[in-house]
Amino acid sequence: MDSRTLTPVLRVLPLCLHALLAGLLALAAIRAVADGTPHAHAVVAAAAVTAAVYAAGVLSPAVHRSPRAAALWLAALGAAWLALLALSPDGLWAAFPLYFLLLHLLPVRWGLPAVAVTAGAAIGSFLLHGRTITPGTFIGPLLGAAVAVATVLGYRALYRESETRRELIEELISTRAELAEAEHQAGVLAERERLAREIHDTLAQGLSSIQLLLRAAERTLPEDAPAAVHVRRARQAAQDNLAEARRFVRALTPPDLERGSLAGALERLCTLASGPGPAVQFGISGTPVELPTPYEVALLRTAQSALANTVRHAAAGRAEITLSFMDTSVSLDVVDDGRGFDPTTAAPVPGGDGGFGLPAMRSRARSLGGTLSVESAPGQGTALALTLPLPAQVSA
Repeated sequence: MDSRTLTPVLRVLPLCLHALLAGLLALAAIRAVADGTPHAHAVVAAAAVTAAVYAAGVLSPAVHRSPRAAALWLAALGAAWLALLALSPDGLWAAFPLYFLLLHLLPVRWGLPAVAVTAGAAIGSFLLHGRTITPGTFIGPLLGAAVAVATVLGYRALYRESETRRELIEELISTRAELAEAEHQAGVLAERERLAREIHDTLAQGLSSIQLLLRAAERTLPEDAPAAVHVRRARQAAQDNLAEARRFVRALTPPDLERGSLAGALERLCTLASGPGPAVQFGISGTPVELPTPYEVALLRTAQSALANTVRHAAAGRAEITLSFMDTSVSLDVVDDGRGFDPTTAAPVPGGDGGFGLPAMRSRARSLGGTLSVESAPGQGTALALTLPLPAQVSA
């Protein structure tokens, strides 16, 4: 038991045990002297030896650290107490604090027999000294042993329950902190994606249109016209700002895409998902082209959400992700052989890694002018396809 976790009440209990044993030993010595017992000096000496052995064990760090040292100390203390019992029947009252000591330092499988032996020695001492046998002769030591056993075992059960609750509370606090961090990271990633999409769809597209219009105006003006110089400078400024906007978009790219291409991110996703879940394969068809960041983010997030649903809910044996590049569009297909479901009645299921289930996938597809289709039936697996039209500058 960690002493740092003890309450003030529990810290006082050992002191009460020390005081109780010292008082009972002193009582045995005083009564021997007061009654004029023939062996009064021997009784006093035995009580003093018992107290000295007890104090030596209490003050010895080895007794608290080593079960072997504790067992040796208890054996020495028991021998000193038995010597006291042989000289005076009043020594049996010290059995009650010894019960608690035995149960505290010994394992239950050894503590209970030791308590029984101690109770038997107390009763035997009473009979040895020829005292009048009454029911209390047997009930007293046995009842004291029962009270000690019930108290110690009950306390141990309460302590284990308290420790279990403390560990549960610490785990809950840790889990709450992890969830808060995960929610924070998810919010950061979602905000980065939103900013990247907004910059691409508004600022970058607007600058690109301005550049094209200025280039058309530059072609219609004579090269030596005064306005041509200003148009050329304006076009160059628009081109520089477009490049800067694209750098902002790349800087806001999700970490999975920062380490390489979209195909590489999807391949890593399949490798990670193949560990605890179904065997996942990745394939690519057509000639890969460089996609705008919002397109790559939409394709990656859709793959993550779909694959997360497959791993968690489909009980599939295998799944396949295919990225297809066509002349005017790019598509992502996620197919599994799982239990399937009815798409018309399926409730929105939160997806992994920033996904929000089918409604979020469809919303993401619509924001880029694409479509999302889901084909599934109970017991027949699931096939999900996301198709996005390529921008003019990419497909040209």
